[in-house]
Amino acid sequence: MAARTDLFQSPDYYQLDELLSEEHKLIRESVRNYVKKEISPIIEDYAQRAEFPEHIVKQLGDLGCFGPTVPAEYGGGGLDYISYGLMMQELERGDSGVRSTASVQGSLVMFPIYAYGNEAQRHKYLPKLASGEWLGCFGLTEPDHGSNPAGMLTNIKDAGDHVILNGAKMWISNAPFAQVAVVWARNEEGDIQGVIVERGMEGFSTPTTHGKWSLRASATGELVFDNVKVPKENILPNVKGLKGPLGCLTKARYGIAWGALGAAMDCYDTALRYSKERVQFDRPIGGFQLQQKKLAEMITEITKAQLLVWRLGVLMNDGKVTPQQVSMAKRNSCEIAANIAREARQMLGGMGITGEYSIMRHMMNLESVITYEGTHDIHLLITGMDVTGMNAFK
Repeated sequence: MAARTDLFQSPDYYQLDELLSEEHKLIRESVRNYVKKEISPIIEDYAQRAEFPEHIVKQLGDLGCFGPTVPAEYGGGGLDYISYGLMMQELERGDSGVRSTASVQGSLVMFPIYAYGNEAQRHKYLPKLASGEWLGCFGLTEPDHGSNPAGMLTNIKDAGDHVILNGAKMWISNAPFAQVAVVWARNEEGDIQGVIVERGMEGFSTPTTHGKWSLRASATGELVFDNVKVPKENILPNVKGLKGPLGCLTKARYGIAWGALGAAMDCYDTALRYSKERVQFDRPIGGFQLQQKKLAEMITEITKAQLLVWRLGVLMNDGKVTPQQVSMAKRNSCEIAANIAREARQMLGGMGITGEYSIMRHMMNLESVITYEGTHDIHLLITGMDVTGMNAFK
């Protein structure tokens, strides 16, 4: 397949760039240029073949996309949350699977080791994860426990200087290629704890998930633990209970709120350019009312979402954010992105289903993004519980 030339131009209808620092803009530009040069020319081919472009892991590490908010002493970037958001926006503008790789590494692997680990764990794992030398994954979802992680069956039993880990996790991004897994399991007292499992530990395997129509350029797998001996020094000491994994998910969902917006922007930009070039009935289709309605609604939703995630970033930086606010933004960005992808596909007619354009790939990817790390409906209920004070989950 011929490599596409990436002509993306970022929409900024409300001059939101004025809210960004020069550093923010430089970071966004560097990731955008990387995506244009290294991701866009290859990603369609990898998605068609359902293959993970493993070589990008080191590139993402070199670019600083892994754990950008982790302090520099552990190999991170020491950046703020708006910088992190902009990075995720630009990566997902390229492909949701590429952003997933970075989200998992930063928010779900590096963040818990930094926040819940001890100094020895931080120094052992974080620099290698930050550089891309190691890839990590996050084991929470189980075959029978997705939206309800409290029901998890994966467990650890004390065995002297180590614990014995048994159970299984599924739908795990990065799993087939990961050297390290942060796994959540129930101990003998019934408390949920995080353990760091390393590739090569006996009884630990990561079967690849095949047959996906979504996130095809991202590696997904299972984590299977059959009497795995995990040294006690691999237990994360500073957290117990579901607040551990849920704290990680708040950070990751924040990144998704920015990321899904990137996919929406790419679909809008593609449709806008196409509408000016495609001639039907003796004029460009952008001159017809129904096409203008679609484009006007797309840019309106993108602009609203840009304001939402920017404000969320400010709240994150100030330490004032609530998980419920993150839920609202994650759900909103996913919904508008999925709707925009669908409308953009219609505007391109038959060309919209081909790999010559990015839209159909985004549309399929967004079906995963709208579901993982809290489904569309679950995030609605989180907001509903927050505003009413009543729990609809039970």
